[in-house]
Amino acid sequence: MTSDKKTAVLLIHCPDQQGILASVTQFLNENNGNIIYLDQNVDRAESIFFMRVEWELELFAIPKDKIADYFETLIARRYNIRFTIHFSDEKPRMALFVSKMSHCLFDILARHMAGEWIVDIPLIISNHNDLKPIAERFGIEFYYIPKNSSNKEEQEAKEVGLLTEMKIDFIVLGRYMQVLSDKFVSQFPNRIINIHHSFLPAFAGAKPYHAAHERGVKIIGATSHYVTADLDAGPIIAQDVVRISHVDSIESLVRKGRDLEKIVLSEAVYKHLQRKILVFNNRTIIFN
Repeated sequence: MTSDKKTAVLLIHCPDQQGILASVTQFLNENNGNIIYLDQNVDRAESIFFMRVEWELELFAIPKDKIADYFETLIARRYNIRFTIHFSDEKPRMALFVSKMSHCLFDILARHMAGEWIVDIPLIISNHNDLKPIAERFGIEFYYIPKNSSNKEEQEAKEVGLLTEMKIDFIVLGRYMQVLSDKFVSQFPNRIINIHHSFLPAFAGAKPYHAAHERGVKIIGATSHYVTADLDAGPIIAQDVVRISHVDSIESLVRKGRDLEKIVLSEAVYKHLQRKILVFNNRTIIFN
């Protein structure tokens, strides 16, 4: 059962050294922070310490808007810590980018309407009008912004304007069949989540399941990751696979693949909303 108490989440990484865990927990305890979650890990190959800690703010002695300053001064500088702080009472705002395929869009909107995620979805952006009726059904603003090689820069500027105006925190690409420019991506570092079939790059192109069927593959999968300037090479958040056999038709491969895409993308979005992802050197640390 979800608690109504307001909490803060601290995500940190730094060179591994003795005393970090004790210092962080002491800082919270001395200021009446009731710790409700703590997970930490050390990358022994690179000697990097990672940690996620969540605590209740009800009796915490430091005002919410001063926590980062206090932590920076008293703890972070001593250990060369990089950190972010997030608060449970600040609801993230998510934008959805889609094209013509509706399976991921329906899944996300259904989860949102069912109350599975604490998030606002103020708009859907698409390079096609096909999914506008779905947006209308869920009462979400739909923006048709078509793109081609000659207007891409102009249209992306329009999109950024909308995202800024609506104070969007992160973007989910629900099978959005457009490559975002490096300029666009650079404005949302680790804040654009994509989904694709795990055949890439072996079965690139418009019909990967057809190509996989021709090769007689035995496993199909899906991968969700943050978008970077390197196409489909960003930090991986979630992956899964399903076994198939010679009895599967192209239609059943597509059905199973799309089901998997929905599950994997939703898992990635959930982890992002829970503030359980820390990105380091183009890979992710996913806390339990």
